[in-house]
Amino acid sequence: MVNCCGLVSEKNVPVPLKSISVQLQVQDHVASVSSSLQYINEEDRPLEAVFVFPLPADAAVCHFSARIGEQEIVAEVQDKQSARDQYDDAVSSGQQAFLLEESDQSSDYSSSVGSTSCVRVSFFRPGVNLPNIVASLKTVSLAYVSIVPSEVSSASVVPYTLSLSVEVRSSDRISRLESSCPLDPLEFLDAQHTHATVNLSAGHRFDKDVELLLYYENTHQPTAVVEAGAAAAQSGSLMGDPALMISLYPEFPADVMSSLASQGEFIFVVDRSGSMGCEMHHGKDAQKRIESARDTLLLLLKSLPMGCYFNIYGFGSRFESFFPQSVVYSEDAMEEALRRVKSMNADMGGTEILRPLKHIYSQPCYTDHPRQLFVFTDGEVWNTKEVLDLVKSQVFSHRCFSFGIGEGASTALVTGMAREGSGHAQFITGTDRMQPKVMQSLRFALQPAVDNISVDWTVPEGVTVEMLSPPISALFQGQRALIYAQIKGQVKTEGAVTVKYRLKDQPSLSQACVCCRLTIHWLAARSVIRSLELQDRAGGAAGVENIRSRIVELSVQAGVSSVHTAFIGVNKDSRQTVKGPLLQRRVLTERKFTDAVCLQKDPLLQLVSLQKAVGCWELNAALAGVFGKTEDEVTNHRPAQVGQIQC
Repeated sequence: MVNCCGLVSEKNVPVPLKSISVQLQVQDHVASVSSSLQYINEEDRPLEAVFVFPLPADAAVCHFSARIGEQEIVAEVQDKQSARDQYDDAVSSGQQAFLLEESDQSSDYSSSVGSTSCVRVSFFRPGVNLPNIVASLKTVSLAYVSIVPSEVSSASVVPYTLSLSVEVRSSDRISRLESSCPLDPLEFLDAQHTHATVNLSAGHRFDKDVELLLYYENTHQPTAVVEAGAAAAQSGSLMGDPALMISLYPEFPADVMSSLASQGEFIFVVDRSGSMGCEMHHGKDAQKRIESARDTLLLLLKSLPMGCYFNIYGFGSRFESFFPQSVVYSEDAMEEALRRVKSMNADMGGTEILRPLKHIYSQPCYTDHPRQLFVFTDGEVWNTKEVLDLVKSQVFSHRCFSFGIGEGASTALVTGMAREGSGHAQFITGTDRMQPKVMQSLRFALQPAVDNISVDWTVPEGVTVEMLSPPISALFQGQRALIYAQIKGQVKTEGAVTVKYRLKDQPSLSQACVCCRLTIHWLAARSVIRSLELQDRAGGAAGVENIRSRIVELSVQAGVSSVHTAFIGVNKDSRQTVKGPLLQRRVLTERKFTDAVCLQKDPLLQLVSLQKAVGCWELNAALAGVFGKTEDEVTNHRPAQVGQIQC
């Protein structure tokens, strides 16, 4: 069993983790998280701890510090290579030093920590998927917070404690808060029920995730909030001017949603390059990427609506399709596709996606069946900009949903294809299950397309608004969309913003008042940095240095991290020479599941594999076996005059 503390010495003796303290603040649709982890180094030599934790791309790390005794050292943002050099020099000369940097390949953060007693990391994030200590927060119709334990059985004695305090402030009335673990009573701090606090009850056993379900009353009401600029920052800069964030969570009419339920052409494009033969993660019972892709295609094929069109492409150094052109979804077509899916392997060489995309786009679209493209890849390509330009040129004829598999998937390619194709991007890394994320995107694809999206401002005279976010090309029900902007000029009164869009040829609009109540500068800066990083990865040599300089400048100015900067903190008062080499220990934060099984043995997947195209099951021995019964046992308990088990 993996030690629950995660930090292990040469003799496999745990370096004790004493306590975890988490302070979570939810303000409307933004989470502010401060996580403190207290360790004790009981070895007879200095210890350098290295741990890695994942953060989503739109999170903004804004604080990193460590405490030694009674002294707290707060890190500052610097150019990444400069920070690394300073860290190495400090540690080798006997100074305590701390380094936090973002991976060049993913949004994971790694921290190298010299001898220390407590590490504290703070970050902001709108909406979804916070890491590790607070693993995820979703603010849709509810907020969801999950604290992921290590591999811990219910009988384990955990040698450390967890404290969690939550404060919620919202412009919307808080309806209720639920949890999977015992909480102290929820305390409302105002009569309007827009401000509340709650704490995790003492004695948490770490035998299950901590989930908080926070329900708001007016979920779909758009909000627009603004924060004043920092007094010390230069006027006209992002940090010196007021910053604004618009939050949209649209709800579409039920009659429009149902009328398009069976329409669409669904094309699945699967990477079959050699690297897809690698495992999804390094844990026990890990599937190969191509195996997970096959299981995902099974779920997708069983979930399509009758009457739509579909096709499946595999690509590598070459490409091939199951059918010459998309075919009508039927029982026979589905069975033929499933038969061919079972024989798909990672046997097509390199990763060349441009040619299959050109072929797909050359095929005529079907009237009243909007094209939905699903792309699965685990690598990167040399011609990213050309691929993105091609997807963008077809934006009025299709939507593109992209999936990056593993740590090597190109963020620029995966995110860029979804952005230019008015779709949605997902990344599957570590022990993430591919299927839930793909099914979420399928739900988006089954929704009607929203187009002609525009933003109009009503602001006082002398005030202008500069958009910081790329234009929104798609709005989905069940997904929050955020827009950041910089306000220039003296803001003395409130204004308004109107978002217009067209749904099934019918114009719609959402309007929100702009009020001052929320911290958003870090998130706005992070949004701009992410856009620049995509340009950095997608562009050629020309202009790259200028883009990187802008990233470093904004990252240092705002105090948030980027792929080209890092947080560095040095205790210059410590001058004791390090005796002998530092011991390096890696903190294991990869989530392990004690009940992990291969997906092929998953009863749910077995059940789905037996489902007919129309959504029902044939009562036979195979179906009964999924439930651990014989066919006769199930038959004897079925209702009279029912020959099939209906969905």
